[in-house]
Amino acid sequence: MVLGLVAAGLAVSASEALAQYRPPARPAIGEDYHIEASYGWWNPEPSLIVNSEALGILGTDVNLVEDLGIEQKRLGKFDLVLRPAKKHRFRFQYVPIHYTVDSHQVTREFVFNGQRYNVGLPVTTDANFKTYRFGYEFDFLQFKRGFVGALIDLKYTNVDVALLSPIGSEFTTAAAPIPTFGGVARGYVTPNFAVTGEMSFFRVPDSLGEQLGGDGSYTDFDFNGTYNFNRFVGAQVGYRSVHVFYDVDNDNGSLKFKGIYFGGVVRY
Repeated sequence: MVLGLVAAGLAVSASEALAQYRPPARPAIGEDYHIEASYGWWNPEPSLIVNSEALGILGTDVNLVEDLGIEQKRLGKFDLVLRPAKKHRFRFQYVPIHYTVDSHQVTREFVFNGQRYNVGLPVTTDANFKTYRFGYEFDFLQFKRGFVGALIDLKYTNVDVALLSPIGSEFTTAAAPIPTFGGVARGYVTPNFAVTGEMSFFRVPDSLGEQLGGDGSYTDFDFNGTYNFNRFVGAQVGYRSVHVFYDVDNDNGSLKFKGIYFGGVVRY
């Protein structure tokens, strides 16, 4: 009798302990990692306007697409995310944007870097807009199937445009390192499929622009969906829009890229 009561007591205690124990919740299938690398193919429609002054001769706005024949092309992009802790992500991105056009005949007169280009002049264009992104993300809200976070980035765009023609070679260069601030949100529609949206932006205040002798802004919007085959591998498709504006030392430019991209993701 006593042994029976003891056995029953032990059984009840064990049942209560099991009922109280809850295994720790596993993160969503695409969030269980410390290193994430992705490569994608982006096919943005470009809108590229540059203006360059030289020798005291003010330039005119040159539309690299309409005036010099630059065409839409597929670009590669590389992303790397380091996640040392659950709410912290360090992000890096590199997009090598490069366009070339051979012997395009000018259809509109313009002035570039102190040189006048007349209608009918054949011009070879080499335009390079390498873009780097160094950022930090803090996910201040986390849920079972998603999160909301804040972003702080340094976006660095290297502008290098060269025109080669029978009248000579002219070029303009500019570096536009611009800090941006923004937000990001991700939700898992299904256990394997996540939807992510993020936006970051910055505009140099007028007071600061006067001190620096220049102006600039950066707007970056990205919306994508990722299907995770498992915790290590996924496929991604999205839409991205980027607008960079700079105005330094009588040189200025407005660079816009917007279009669909797709690629793959690997994690560890």
